[in-house]
Amino acid sequence: QVQLVESGGGLVQPGDSLRLSCAASGRTIYSYPMAWFRQAPGKEREFVAGFSWSGDRTYYADAVKGRFTVSKDNSKNTVYLQMDNLKPEDTAAYYCAARASGGSVKEAPSYAYWGQGTQVTVSS
Repeated sequence: QVQLVESGGGLVQPGDSLRLSCAASGRTIYSYPMAWFRQAPGKEREFVAGFSWSGDRTYYADAVKGRFTVSKDNSKNTVYLQMDNLKPEDTAAYYCAARASGGSVKEAPSYAYWGQGTQVTVSS
């Protein structure tokens, strides 16, 4: 079992930056490949960024490539999502997730554990 708690969301203006954090407890993050997803009102949850099973590769959705960076600190058991040049279309609830078995890194059903989410709103 692993528990995930996100933080760092907020209301920002277009072009601003935010860093989201996901603190894991119960198991270490290198036991479970981690990822970030987001869900906007009326839309399905979508993949944002994540790690390969080995943890040495990162993957990004096309919509955030070049603007978002996923990273992790194993000593703190924490995963981060640095979001730069935010756009109004980035507005969503952001969730971190841990994958306990195989499956696609970009598919939500591959992930067994989820945090409660943190809201990011980008508006002028």
